[in-house]
Amino acid sequence: MQPTSDQIKSNIKFIAKSLGFSDCRIAKVKPATHGKRFQEWLDAGTAGDMKWLERNAHRRLNPAEVLDGAKSMVCLALNYYPGEHDPADGIDYKIARYAWNEDYHDIVEDKLRDLNIAMEELGGTQRFYVDTGPILERDFASDAGLGWNGKSTVQIHKSLGTWTFLCELITTLELAPDPPLNDHCGKCTQCIDHCPTNAITGPREMDARRCISYLTIEHKGSIPLELRPLIGDRIYGCDVCLEVCPWNRFAKLSSETKLHAKGEIFHHSLRDFLAISEDDFRRIFAKSPIKRIKRPAFLRNICVAVGNKADLNDLPALKMLLLKETDPLVVEHAEWAIAEIEKSSV
Repeated sequence: MQPTSDQIKSNIKFIAKSLGFSDCRIAKVKPATHGKRFQEWLDAGTAGDMKWLERNAHRRLNPAEVLDGAKSMVCLALNYYPGEHDPADGIDYKIARYAWNEDYHDIVEDKLRDLNIAMEELGGTQRFYVDTGPILERDFASDAGLGWNGKSTVQIHKSLGTWTFLCELITTLELAPDPPLNDHCGKCTQCIDHCPTNAITGPREMDARRCISYLTIEHKGSIPLELRPLIGDRIYGCDVCLEVCPWNRFAKLSSETKLHAKGEIFHHSLRDFLAISEDDFRRIFAKSPIKRIKRPAFLRNICVAVGNKADLNDLPALKMLLLKETDPLVVEHAEWAIAEIEKSSV
């Protein structure tokens, strides 16, 4: 006897939970709810260097273009909150929480592969992604009731707050969609008010070119001079808009220990990192998402943080970096850091 659609849906949710996903809900495959706004955002140039978002934009706007016969989308959330203790206490730099340990892409993709196998046995054909494919995933997560899109543009989950990874499987299985949630941001503007660079230009309006996460991760070139002081001590990403969200009072420690803080990432100082070799960079960040930006961009970020720290004791390390380094991106930011420190000592 073949299982009914409702039984298949129930089985998928049970398997997702057993694999460690924090929530699983279903959306209907259809054109993305905010596809027009996404296209306008691209056309305005506010995506910055992220040209990959423009490639095959039509596929991002409609998952039916990604998989023939697609009928449903299984939308999933994985809690990554590593707890209240900040391993960066006492050190002179900050790293976004999601990068405190192993690369979440590897962790989540392993779980998605297992869920995909289970869904194949239930008769489905799938394509799955964790922010790597042509899907406006927050639109479909919202459609499925997997939280709502906050004013910061970050997805907010009623019982997990902002500390979640989103991922999805587009499937040929026809599953009843779950109801969406209402927007529960209300009059709150904490994320907008606290953004260090004013990158959140209005409710659900983001100028990526000003965002610290974009500048320290996605951006490949020189960081604009006027934005460097606003980055402060952040060397990879920024959590401010997540940290101030009132819905995080419901945040729970992630059960995925591979996402908890990894000691070695925090057993250094900015000055240590100024002398980091290619081999050390690869070793320290071997399983970390930080490895993706590569050593020159990492050193660019370190130099900005050192310049903002403005400690005269860092000058010898910066000058030694200049003697050894040939990458123009690193050289430019090291020279800027030296000038900032010397200016602050006058």
